[in-house]
Amino acid sequence: MILSPLLLLGPMAAAPAAPVQGDLFVIKAPRVELGDGEVMEHAVILVEDGEIVTMGQDLPIERGIPVVELDEGQVVMPGLVNPYSRYGMSGGGYNDSRPQVMASAELYPSAAYKAFLENGVTTVGQYPAGQGIPGQAVAVRPRGDSSEEMIVEDGVYLKVVMGNNSSAKRNLRDGFKKADDHLEKVAKEREKFDKAQAKAKSDKKKSSSKSKATFTPPQADPRVQPFFDLREGKLRALVSIRNAASYAHLVDAIGDEEFEWHLRIPLTRDIDVFHVADEVGERGCFVLMEPLITLVPGTLRQRNLPAEFERAGAKLVLLPRSDSKAGFESFLEDVGVMIGAGLDRKAAVRAITHNPAAFMGLGDRLGTLSEGKRANLLIFSGDPFQPDTKLDAVMLDGKFVSGDMDQ
Repeated sequence: MILSPLLLLGPMAAAPAAPVQGDLFVIKAPRVELGDGEVMEHAVILVEDGEIVTMGQDLPIERGIPVVELDEGQVVMPGLVNPYSRYGMSGGGYNDSRPQVMASAELYPSAAYKAFLENGVTTVGQYPAGQGIPGQAVAVRPRGDSSEEMIVEDGVYLKVVMGNNSSAKRNLRDGFKKADDHLEKVAKEREKFDKAQAKAKSDKKKSSSKSKATFTPPQADPRVQPFFDLREGKLRALVSIRNAASYAHLVDAIGDEEFEWHLRIPLTRDIDVFHVADEVGERGCFVLMEPLITLVPGTLRQRNLPAEFERAGAKLVLLPRSDSKAGFESFLEDVGVMIGAGLDRKAAVRAITHNPAAFMGLGDRLGTLSEGKRANLLIFSGDPFQPDTKLDAVMLDGKFVSGDMDQ
C-alpha cells in the first residue's frame, strides 16, 4: 500500500511513503466489502476523529488531506464482531439463576485482547460464566488502559442456558413469575397507601397539613429487574440450546411471554437441530453457531447447518470454532470452507460483521462501513476467505493498531 500526504482533485501527486498523522485522512480502496453483503469498487473513505465522515466511488478529495492508497487486489472489510467469547476472562460461574450478574465486573485490560485485534476482531461480546441464567454480557473494544475505556455497551444480552430438564425451564419461568409477584406487591402497597391518604383527608386535623405524601413503590430484587427489562424491550436474551428437544423446552418455557430472544447453537458432529430450522427461520431469530460441517445423526450425510438456517430466514451469526487464539486465526478460512460448501457469500460476510453487531444492538455504530459508523476496518491482501490471504492491517476507531501500519 502507498501512503501519500496529498491528493489533488485529479491525479495523485507523487510523495514518499509516510505514516498517517492526525485524525483526518482518506483511504482509497479498489474493493470494499461493506458488511451488508454489498461491495463498493474504487471506494474513497474519509475518516475523521475515528468516524467515517463520507464514502463513495471515485470521490474528489481536497488538497492537503493525507491519503492511504491501497494496492490493486487489496480488500477492505468492516472489523469482525465476535459477540460470544470469554477469551481474556477468568471468573467462575454458578448453576442457577443470577441474571443481575454483569460480565463487565470481571473485565480488565490484559495482553490477551491483542489476539482479537491481530485476527481482525474489533468488537467482542463477553458473557458471564455459568449455567442456568448466569448474567449479562458486555460489548468490548479489545484495547484500552481501563475497563471503562474498553466498554462499548453494557448489558447487551442476557445469557440463558436451556437444557432438556425441568430446572432449566423453571429458571426462566420463575424469573417472570417473581416479576409478576413484585408487581402484585407494588399494587397492594399502592392500595394501602391510597387508603391511608383517603383516611388522612377525612381527618380535619390532618387535612390542615400542607405536606403531601408521595407513594414510593418497593424496590425490585436485583434478580427480578432483568425480567422487567426483557418485557420492556430494554434487554434481549440469548438462549443456548443443544438439540431440537431443548428448543421445544424453550418454546414451552416461554409460553405467552413476549420478549426478544435469540439462539446460541453450539454445533456438534451429529446435532439434530435441522429439525427446527424452518420454525426458527420463521421467527427471524439471530442464530449464533460455528462454521462447521455436521452429519445427520446415525449417517454419513453431511449438512451445512449455517447455510440451512440462513436460507430458512434466520439471521446467521458465525463464531470461531473454538474460543481460543487458534480458533481466531482459522476463523475466516473456516468461513471460506462453509462458502465452498454452499453458504451464500453475502450471507457469510453479514454473519461476521453486520449481524453480530445488530444482535448486540450496536448496528447504528458498528458492523458495516457507511457514513456515521466507527472507522473499524480491516485491510486484506486479497479475498478474506482464501487461505493464502493475509490480514495486512487493522484499524480501530480510526487508528491502525495491528499489521504493517501499526501506529
